Amino acid sequence: MLNRWFSLQRHGTTPAREGIAGLTTFAAMAYILAVNPAILGTTGMDAGALVTATALSAALMTVAMALATNYPIALAPGMGMNAFFAFSICGAAGVPWQAALGLVFYSGVFFFLITITGLRKRLITSIPREMKLAITAGIGCFIAFIGLQNGGVIVDSKETLVQLGDFSRPEPLLVLAGVLVTGILLTRRVPGAIMLVMTLLTVSGFFITGEGGKALTQTPAAWFQWPASLEPSFLKLDLGYFWSHFGSALHLVVLLLFLDLFDNMGTLIGVSQRAGLLDREGNLPRMGRALMADAGAAMTGAVLGTSTVTSYIESAAGVEAGGRTGLTTLVTAFCFLLALFFTPLILIIPGYATAPALVVVGALMMQGIADVRMDDFSIALPAFITILGMPLSYSISEGLALGLLAFVGLRIGTGRWREVGAVVYGLSILFLWHFIWGRT
Repeated sequence: MLNRWFSLQRHGTTPAREGIAGLTTFAAMAYILAVNPAILGTTGMDAGALVTATALSAALMTVAMALATNYPIALAPGMGMNAFFAFSICGAAGVPWQAALGLVFYSGVFFFLITITGLRKRLITSIPREMKLAITAGIGCFIAFIGLQNGGVIVDSKETLVQLGDFSRPEPLLVLAGVLVTGILLTRRVPGAIMLVMTLLTVSGFFITGEGGKALTQTPAAWFQWPASLEPSFLKLDLGYFWSHFGSALHLVVLLLFLDLFDNMGTLIGVSQRAGLLDREGNLPRMGRALMADAGAAMTGAVLGTSTVTSYIESAAGVEAGGRTGLTTLVTAFCFLLALFFTPLILIIPGYATAPALVVVGALMMQGIADVRMDDFSIALPAFITILGMPLSYSISEGLALGLLAFVGLRIGTGRWREVGAVVYGLSILFLWHFIWGRT
């Protein structure tokens, strides 16, 4: 039956191999169960509901992807997307989290519309490849910066804005040790390295005291329980905010759409290539179905009460373990559902334990900068401004806007204005309007 449903024999795999691959994928991305609530919790959202929304949205949309495409690609609330939600939309722009969920929902609706109308290809090709790589790298730099802040490695300073934290305290030292150990394990290709180090740091907190003589990790009231209620966030999205604040909200929805689109395309192509799923022309069969599933994921995540749900590059870990079909990710989805019963354990994970995960994921996202042609200054400068602008403005959207405006300005100034598409010019006008009038 499994062979008939998932074409296991045609893909040269077995149920046992797919099961092991599914467990490997879950181990590689399970850190999101702790990191996503930690990031989104800064907006005032309920921590328990966030754990449930994270696990449930990951499970539901992973199943949807498996059944729609038969690809070994798992989904969950995206890193970078959650930071954009928390720190750019709710933080810098001051949008209430309920309204931010509404913006995520609308971005999913637009994603769905451009997928069924075929506009997605034009949108994807409108942004230069180097800028896409710079956007990913900039988000990685921003995420790593947040991780260092959460772990106390970097703190505020009146004189220099930021400075190194107090290294006489145990938390910054544990963060640095966690980053180093995670790097060693990833280099040695140890499955689930990020989650393993997060667990070790959390357990070590039971035996290490911090400020006030208290243990860094608090003992949970229970080791497992029924999943936390979704009620604080379920169906709490505010769909009216977009229309009542159309001028300031439109560019946020557009940025959500573009970030989600680029992230999905990169992940789908990258993982599928590793799995040998691309055709002779390098195209991914059933790409439309995969993008439809991703569009539905954004809307479903908003309804459940979390930031944009997207395809995960960590799915490549399952592919490396032999996963080739949707059966791999069905196992991953089951693991996410099982994790719902261990919410108390997830909630005790301290900030210093999730900080190395943010730093390491940020470093992984920076790898694409190696493919940017830094010897061409008309490309290098906009890419540099994009990467630098995100952590310094503490906003993914404003860093992206600065980089894109620099790209368009350089193209116009060097007489290469014909190389810029109409979509990019339209975005530039939108960003200029935002900087001049939209931030007041």
